[in-house]
Amino acid sequence: MATSKPIAATAPHTDPVASTPVQTSFVVDAGIPTRQRPPGICFDFNYGARVKVEGAGWRIKLIDRDAGHTLYDATVEDALVTSTKRYYVNFRVEVHRNEHLVFEHDFDLRGQNVYFRLPVGTLGDILAWFPYVEEFRRQHGCQVYVSMSPAIWSLFEGAYPELNFIRPEEEAARRAEFYASYYLGIFFPATDRTHQPTDFRMSGLQKTIPHLLGLQPLERRASVVLEDQARPIAEPYVCIAAQASTQCKYWNHPTGWFEVVQFLKEQGYRVLCIDQKHAHGAGNSWNLIPYGAENFTGDLPLQQRANLLQHADFFVGLSSGLSWLAWTLEKPVVMVSGFTHPANEFFTPYRVIDYHACNSCWNDTNIQFDHHDFMWCPRHAGTERQFECTRLITPRQVITAISRLMQDHRLKPMKTDAASTTQAGAACKSTLPDAEHRILKCA
Repeated sequence: MATSKPIAATAPHTDPVASTPVQTSFVVDAGIPTRQRPPGICFDFNYGARVKVEGAGWRIKLIDRDAGHTLYDATVEDALVTSTKRYYVNFRVEVHRNEHLVFEHDFDLRGQNVYFRLPVGTLGDILAWFPYVEEFRRQHGCQVYVSMSPAIWSLFEGAYPELNFIRPEEEAARRAEFYASYYLGIFFPATDRTHQPTDFRMSGLQKTIPHLLGLQPLERRASVVLEDQARPIAEPYVCIAAQASTQCKYWNHPTGWFEVVQFLKEQGYRVLCIDQKHAHGAGNSWNLIPYGAENFTGDLPLQQRANLLQHADFFVGLSSGLSWLAWTLEKPVVMVSGFTHPANEFFTPYRVIDYHACNSCWNDTNIQFDHHDFMWCPRHAGTERQFECTRLITPRQVITAISRLMQDHRLKPMKTDAASTTQAGAACKSTLPDAEHRILKCA
């Protein structure tokens, strides 16, 4: 513990579908404590336990009631004491003056206004973390105020009538209403134990938040309500998303998406690419919409994009926000990812990873992710093994997962006249190098 002013922290932000991550100010100065008690004492639990005293002769104790630890015990004067832990702790506050206990308070959220700040621009993170906001409200019986982009809260508003949604810019004006505040994110460096109690590289993207909020780390799926339930396309179709925020997240096999799209079309499906951008990249590395897929990219409202997913037979994508959206909508998801360990995302039986290749660098506790390096490949950058985690995932592996999904869900779309598509695909394949069988060069 220390006597200090709250500090700023950062969390990664991306746009709702795929963009270059940036470091954005996430936690703001919480101001003076909002609860007044005996003359000269203010306290609250906004951004940790906070006690402000005026004058001399004070002794302040902060106690973790669950662990039975005294976290801070010191004499102060004219001070703002803040806990060094800014996540959920079941605190007890004691204030003494001239050796007499003059104020004590046990942390109790029941009936209190509690504020949650979520990142503004992310989709997958919010979908992963939002269920724990509701679970926290249910367990503690508090009044919850949650801020995020209105474009994203449109998915949740109808499903969570007990929650109050506010814009992030309203936080400062409404701060005096809040008894406690929590900032939900993954904080960098990952060794930061001020804002998160566990290393998110070990707990995984979703389960880092229940640890932060003192909840059981169980996988939970958010609820959403779609404004338009009408099926937008009559024919059977599948949604795919190929774009990502950094190159390591892409499926880097040279013919992967081409062969998968051709396979899906041969099964009788229309194949809709629903990324936000039809092209994305940096420097000399750019990624285009998969050849043969229908272009449903663009700045579509999330409600419209969710409606497309709702009526798709299944989704094929990467470790990205649209995979989380498809999973939230209870669509079967084929996820192609090598840079993350499978425990990092939600469980899907159709996860595709190649353990013969280098993999799971995102979850390696010896490695820190560099948001500013679009070509981040911490183990093999600049070598012939760069991005082998997904480059060596073959179309055959992904098609096998899709075939198993179709069998499990008894999907048999109406066959179309695929002869011309098959012939065109075979002709094109004949000009491509054999990508199915490769020799791994081990370090």
